[in-house]
Amino acid sequence: MDRRLVIKNAGIVGILAAGAAPAVQAQGANVRWRMASSFPKSLDTIFGAADTIAKKVGEMSGGKFTISTHAAGELMPALGIVDGVQNGTVECGHTCAYYYFGKDDTFALGCAVPFSLNSRQMTAWMYEGNGLTLMREFYKDYNIVNFPAGNTGSQMGGWYRKEIKSVKDIQGLKFRVGGFAGKVITRMGGVPTSLPGGEIYQALEKGTIDAAEWVGPYDDQKLGFNKVAPYYYYPGWWEGGPQVDLFVNDKAYAGLSPENKAILETACAYAHVEMQAKYDAKNPLSLKQLVGAGTKVLPFPNDVMNLAFKESMALYKELDASNPKWKKVYDDMSAFRRDQNLWFRFTEMRFDQFMQAQKL
Repeated sequence: MDRRLVIKNAGIVGILAAGAAPAVQAQGANVRWRMASSFPKSLDTIFGAADTIAKKVGEMSGGKFTISTHAAGELMPALGIVDGVQNGTVECGHTCAYYYFGKDDTFALGCAVPFSLNSRQMTAWMYEGNGLTLMREFYKDYNIVNFPAGNTGSQMGGWYRKEIKSVKDIQGLKFRVGGFAGKVITRMGGVPTSLPGGEIYQALEKGTIDAAEWVGPYDDQKLGFNKVAPYYYYPGWWEGGPQVDLFVNDKAYAGLSPENKAILETACAYAHVEMQAKYDAKNPLSLKQLVGAGTKVLPFPNDVMNLAFKESMALYKELDASNPKWKKVYDDMSAFRRDQNLWFRFTEMRFDQFMQAQKL
């Protein structure tokens, strides 16, 4: 663009008021991306993070970098995000990494594995530990650059058609559970199945499955699980702090300007914080409403928790011996977890225990 022409058309006053940046910005080509999601639009919390990313990218770029968001099934199946991003069918996708453990168990470490990090610890490992570096190194084999883009916080243990009184009740239980945790459920004698959020209600209603977990009270109430299963258990020991990611095709990312790369990273970080804030703000009221409607909220029996922990640790030892990629990431994460648990024991845990015992 001829700068003299800009000055002639806009006038000296306009150029001085706007500065040089608008003229430089106008020279760049507009960027138009599509984002596929693993989630239905009805979930304003988890799908909403995709909309938040797109909104912030548009705002910060002055409309020159835009991303259209597409719910599960619109562009590709809910669990097809990795293939879609890897192949360049879409520039990016919003999903949970543990959905893809069938490709490599290491995927699960980017989201959540049983008895792992809570949400704050996961964020600390990603941003201040080695988590983001190690996962990006792993994702290179799939042409993916990832960005933390949400966390639900600790989840509930799901909805059950029948009461769980002991480990015997896990035997033969047909349980919809997210991703990698199914490996532990299998070792406990259960029968895991993976279903997208939009398909769970019908399967639970028809008795195709005996139990199902999703996230927590706010989302679960929206999906209506309390209407077809009366028992609501806690905690979701397989998801202490599950991270949701934006997966970006590496070539698409490389094609962005430095400014747009910074914009995308910042938008994801904003969505990362906002998602958990929404869950923390909305879950309490929904839990009260569910209890008021007759839901029975119960803790898992101790023998269930103990067996789940035992089988999880045994599984991790097996994976350490068989999968070098897993071992590299898990060794780092488990060391980080050890130090975090030591610290939280003296601060968060004691404070939370005291406060929750008070009548406020």
